[in-house]
Amino acid sequence: MPSTLVTVGVGLAVAVTVLTVLAAAIAVVGKLGLGRQIVFAALRAVLQLAAVSLVIASIVRSLPLTVVFIAAMATVASATAGRRMTAGWHGWWAAVPVLAGSTPVVVGLVLGGLLPTTGLALIPVTGILIGGAMTATALAGRRALDELRQRRGEVEAGLSLGLSERDAALEVCRPAAGQALMPALDQTRTVGLVTLPGAFVGMLLGGASPVAAGAVQLFVLVALLAVETVAVVLVVELIARGRISQEPLSGPSPTTRRRPHILARRAQRSPT
Repeated sequence: MPSTLVTVGVGLAVAVTVLTVLAAAIAVVGKLGLGRQIVFAALRAVLQLAAVSLVIASIVRSLPLTVVFIAAMATVASATAGRRMTAGWHGWWAAVPVLAGSTPVVVGLVLGGLLPTTGLALIPVTGILIGGAMTATALAGRRALDELRQRRGEVEAGLSLGLSERDAALEVCRPAAGQALMPALDQTRTVGLVTLPGAFVGMLLGGASPVAAGAVQLFVLVALLAVETVAVVLVVELIARGRISQEPLSGPSPTTRRRPHILARRAQRSPT
């Protein structure tokens, strides 16, 4: 059985370059405005994976260094999710759903003896869960903030009817934010039929039985669903409470504190 999925060498470098250029060219022709971002992302991936490979090889035998590396992963994930939602400093609130979703699962696995306290076990499993929480937080947060901005009038109508700021915001943004779980749901529904995820393939290549590989992959998928669900619920709650808000182009933020009496004064000042 081969030890890798692809042959590492000049051919791989050429393939990565061609695919990157092709993706960027298609984005430019299709006027998606993402050509530079695709190239930049690919270059970052090359540099980061090279650096991380060297770092992981040197820290996997040290539990304290492994914990430091995981903390760095969580910090980067929180910053990335925050930037995707807002340009404001309050984007750092993204750390709450990212950590609250992934940390209890990892701690529970370690305490239950299901996850060894070694770098080779902790880093990949924790990375998968943190990455899932990051993606769910960013997607749900952006959708919720966009809904609040586009449907600002509905939020104000709810406030004028006596709803609290939190409840008025939740009525508007919660259904849209829930759509962030669709990628994880689709991946879980179609596993084995459409996709063979990395954990499953990696264990097979490492010599594990198909049954053991399938069991581990099932656990990873279910854990991801739990982690991402927690992340979505928390980020929506933070947005509804005004902890995370979008920096609007003009006018007040949809989640800015507004009271019914303020709305009444605005209505009185408006021309008839």
